[in-house]
Amino acid sequence: MSATPTTRPTVTEREARQVAEAAREQHWRKPSFAKELFLGRFRLDLIHPHPLPADEDVRRGEEFLARLRDFCETRIDSARIEREARIPDDTIQGLKELGALGMKIDPKYGGLGLTQVYYNKALALAGSASPAVGALLSAHQSIGVPQPLKLFGTQEQKETFLPRCARTDISAFLLTEPDVGSDPARLATTAVPDGDEYVLDGVKLWTTNGVVADLLVVMARVPRSEGHQGGITAFVVETSSPGVTVENRNAFMGLRGLENGVTRFQGVRVPAANRIGPEGAGLRIALTTLNTGRLSLPAMCVGAGKWCLKIAREWSAVREQWGKPVALHEAVGSKIAFIAATTFALEAVVDLSSQMADEDRNDIRIEAALAKLYGSETACLMADELVQIRGGRGFETAESLKARGERAVPAEQMLRDLRINRIFEGSTEIMHLLIAREAVDAHLSVAGDLIDPDKSLSDKAKAGANAGVFYAKWLPKLIAGPGQLPRSYAEFQHGVDLAPHLRYVERTSRKLARSTFYAMSRWQGRMETKQGFLGRIVDIGAELFAMSAACVRAELLRSQGDHGREAYQLADAFCRQARVRVDALFARLWSNTDDLDTKLVKNVLAGSYEWLEAGIVDPSDDGPWIADTHAPDTPRPDVRRTIPE
Repeated sequence: MSATPTTRPTVTEREARQVAEAAREQHWRKPSFAKELFLGRFRLDLIHPHPLPADEDVRRGEEFLARLRDFCETRIDSARIEREARIPDDTIQGLKELGALGMKIDPKYGGLGLTQVYYNKALALAGSASPAVGALLSAHQSIGVPQPLKLFGTQEQKETFLPRCARTDISAFLLTEPDVGSDPARLATTAVPDGDEYVLDGVKLWTTNGVVADLLVVMARVPRSEGHQGGITAFVVETSSPGVTVENRNAFMGLRGLENGVTRFQGVRVPAANRIGPEGAGLRIALTTLNTGRLSLPAMCVGAGKWCLKIAREWSAVREQWGKPVALHEAVGSKIAFIAATTFALEAVVDLSSQMADEDRNDIRIEAALAKLYGSETACLMADELVQIRGGRGFETAESLKARGERAVPAEQMLRDLRINRIFEGSTEIMHLLIAREAVDAHLSVAGDLIDPDKSLSDKAKAGANAGVFYAKWLPKLIAGPGQLPRSYAEFQHGVDLAPHLRYVERTSRKLARSTFYAMSRWQGRMETKQGFLGRIVDIGAELFAMSAACVRAELLRSQGDHGREAYQLADAFCRQARVRVDALFARLWSNTDDLDTKLVKNVLAGSYEWLEAGIVDPSDDGPWIADTHAPDTPRPDVRRTIPE
């Protein structure tokens, strides 16, 4: 086997952006509610009336949820998983027998064929029992082998691998490397063609499920050569192949049961038949897979919000301070109100996005990304508020609480477990940039050449003419709209009046579009460097999307006679809270310390303030910041864990 270390490509910032740009979906073939929202067009008709699943999908989904609930209550010991830092073999085997590995796989391949809506409900349920179990199921099906094969695999690949993934084999997705995160242009793992095979060499980091996986989706760089266009390419790799070694099982502040590791490939031979899609399509496959795969994470955040609400309600009703339950003190009550309203809105966002994914009538790439961003951020806030509501008991571990005779409530564990969601599957910072890029796509499509330094004068002139036509039609539409008419959206008036909130969303979407246009006019080619501004633009859009989803969900529940009055109350509370946040974000678009912060951080990096660090002891060791990926002189033992049948 080859032990030759891989060579990391040297790329410029511009080249890295070009790689990412080439991987994204270039066209909008279907309507998108969120895309229109960022353009100042409030297309309520795209989400209202709320789309609904077919009766048969509901029946099959509810039947599985009932079986899964029984399994979660009787076969998942969350305290044991936390204590032992691993999911027991019999629990994993039970999930296989239940069919939980094949929730999204077509029944003709042995799966359950659940819709995205019910798959997400199942993840929320399993994740509430144990976040580690939810992560295992999600990593296997949302981004592991089943999803990319469903979208891009050949019929032979589907027939070969999907039956295994549905019942017996756990899968994982391997992209990240020790020195490569959200910058795939520098990917170092190689797949060198050799006849009808490829030879893989490289190291992958943070391989969720990688320690127990049977099948891997591996992203590797194929060198360009005669007959090979090369580029980052996706492969299905058997972990039993010679040369595959799990060198370390990583441990984290949360998700202690997560089977996440470091995987090395040394001379691993992979049949060309295991390549997913053509050479060079790996990043596009990964991004397309994540368009719906990202919905699994906010689904589990919904489950976390529901649990936080339950514990907050039960605890704050019995805990008294100064003669009354702590919930009735405004300082605590406002936290509970935030948890309740936000949980309602987050579930509305996830269910709406999931149903739109099932119907496939809309392009939901922005909606799914907003759901991931909003869910990961708000779930952390809700868990943090729960810890505060519980006080000292919130900081105390469940095991310690139980040892001294109190209810073992793992509030601090929930906070630790949720923290990774702001990093998983695209950090908050990367999500801001990704969504911002999609949000300004219409502008770049007509005016991008104007700010591209590589374009000729004739190209710029043509772009200027096209931009003039586009903006002559678009800008006047941002002046007035239904949000200024007092009777707009009157169908949302039922006791509690949600119509003013929808009018606010309509007005504010136009304001958001005007702000984006002004910023592009002001900064032009430097716009991409204004990450603070872009982040606030995206956060405003996320709040507007959540407000819209909350109102539409409330009306759906009212029309079905299912807690309609209470749903309207929750939607109203959420929208009022969101409007305060949106107004603050708009103020910070133009009044902020972004430029000052940029100057300050340069001084920090230059060492100007090293004196400020005096008076401490650093307990870190002196190891390298980034691990050396060269093959060690003495091979490390394989710590892969095999789940017995």
